[in-house]
Amino acid sequence: LLLHLMLQVPASDKEGESEMIINGANLRGIYTGFNTIFNKAFSEVEPLYKQIATVVPSTTDTEVYAWLGDIPGMREWIGEREINNLTSSDYTIKNRPFETTIGIPVNAIEDDKLGLYRPSVELLGQSAAYHPDELTFGILKNGFTEKCSDGQPFFSKEHKIGKEEKVCCNAGTEKLSMDAYIKARAAMMSLTNSAGRPLNLIPDLLVVPPALEKDANDILVADLLNGTRNTMQGTAKVLTAPQLAGNDSAWYLLCTKRPIKPLIFQERKKPKFVSKTKLEDDNVFFENQYLYGVDYRGNAGYGFWQMAYGSDGTVAG
Repeated sequence: LLLHLMLQVPASDKEGESEMIINGANLRGIYTGFNTIFNKAFSEVEPLYKQIATVVPSTTDTEVYAWLGDIPGMREWIGEREINNLTSSDYTIKNRPFETTIGIPVNAIEDDKLGLYRPSVELLGQSAAYHPDELTFGILKNGFTEKCSDGQPFFSKEHKIGKEEKVCCNAGTEKLSMDAYIKARAAMMSLTNSAGRPLNLIPDLLVVPPALEKDANDILVADLLNGTRNTMQGTAKVLTAPQLAGNDSAWYLLCTKRPIKPLIFQERKKPKFVSKTKLEDDNVFFENQYLYGVDYRGNAGYGFWQMAYGSDGTVAG
């Protein structure tokens, strides 16, 4: 009941204003209430990054993904076992720290007006939940220039696999169209490993910026195209990502149904709600405000380039 009352805005009283006694117990109660609000807002958000990225727990400052390279396949067992080399990559993802903080005036707490700041705490929770989207879709957008495990850009026409360095391509330049989609789908499904065995990669997600949402739905959702039955209907789902806005011609076709998705979200420390409310804290002594914030550690990186096809959309099909 006390916690409930602390987070409500009291009614105006002309004869005297409500006042809260500032002590350790009340400050701990306020933190508990804000923490509950934060966690509720955080849990109610449905971010998009888990659709395109595998969440990998991290225990150190930097993780090495030595197994990113060729994708092994089954073969007939003749003679001794053929050992696939899983240490062909020195690709690393370094964890980064992230935070956001709000300040609440001490006077607001003394005047029992904490309810005014409830939306700010809710926004902290939502911001923390959505931030991995910013990281993962950010590297997807930059995949035409940022390098992955083989030293090439994630989307490249010069990927090489195996000792014979067979050249493969997962990058295009065509604008999104039915023909371009069919071409990209066929390219992904035709990929083989270094031994020439099919990878059996079937793309299932077409990721686009908001500007291409209609074009993507015309390709994958519409029953008819120009009066003809749409034979590509349902061959993949459409994912429209607001984080891709600004690069409005690029589009991405992904295979997300394998144990490892095309991207990696590396999680070192889960988001945690924190506060600075001690009387001896500088923010209280000098600035007369309490600080509440959230911080976490992690980063995003590239998985198997074979599971993604990207086109920058600069050339008409």
